[in-house]
Amino acid sequence: MDAAQRVGEIFGRAGLSGCLHVADVDDPSREVALHADEQIVIASVFKILLVLEFARQVAAGQLDPTERVLVGAADRLGGWGVAGCADDVEMSLRDLAYLAMSVSDNAAAELLLRRVGPDVPSMLAAELDLPRTRIVGGPRQLVETMLADVGARTEADFARIFPTLSPERIRAMRVFDPEHTSSSTARELTRLLRLVWRDEAGPAAACATVRELMGRQLFWTRLTAGFPPGVRVAGKTGTLPGLHLEAGVAEYPDGARYAIAVLVRTDQLGTRRIDVDLAMGEAARAAVESLR
Repeated sequence: MDAAQRVGEIFGRAGLSGCLHVADVDDPSREVALHADEQIVIASVFKILLVLEFARQVAAGQLDPTERVLVGAADRLGGWGVAGCADDVEMSLRDLAYLAMSVSDNAAAELLLRRVGPDVPSMLAAELDLPRTRIVGGPRQLVETMLADVGARTEADFARIFPTLSPERIRAMRVFDPEHTSSSTARELTRLLRLVWRDEAGPAAACATVRELMGRQLFWTRLTAGFPPGVRVAGKTGTLPGLHLEAGVAEYPDGARYAIAVLVRTDQLGTRRIDVDLAMGEAARAAVESLR
């Protein structure tokens, strides 16, 4: 059984379908690919490009990372980070970047996107030769699209309506269609990561910032859970009902580095599935170990 078949077997055992790409950061010809060129929804993984652009603008002297931003009630999206605060919060741009990456704070990401320029992440993807990576708006546009697709006026309405919808109705929403939301391929996501880890996605200081912030992600049950102690994993998750994604890099004590992108789909539409997360980590490690 080759590595791709092994990954498929792990997915099948967990009742999943999906795609994976793993590549040696320093020798991308060494790879494991399963449906790696399928166009996929990337959800919050787009924040890697967002924070990279922020870090590039800081390195170029275009942005001051200590610039203060007031996060008010109208800015809150979801419940993570500043989005879950009851009162207004003031913080720096670089702390917004930290929260966007560490806890996938949508409010922080939206405010950061406004500051770097809403169209710039798409331009950056083109500059980095990621032709199939398309960024459609930011977190607020995604939320507004979801509300419109279910006929909700507020997030409270959405929380009431969403559980009553059939799986078919949910999967017909635009946020699940790669043609109508931010999307890429597993292969392009690992290319992006390789560029960042090799200081080829911008100034070395900017790439180092992205690596450091990805290393501070608090969600550990996906890629990180698949690797033994001593292997450093930095990543960024993306999650929608029935869709679980992470892109990251595993760094071994011997200096070897592997860029990883995994997306899986489930029949059930819950977002808290530890069994799914652990299967993603197992698949990632199996693919990496096959290259070692």
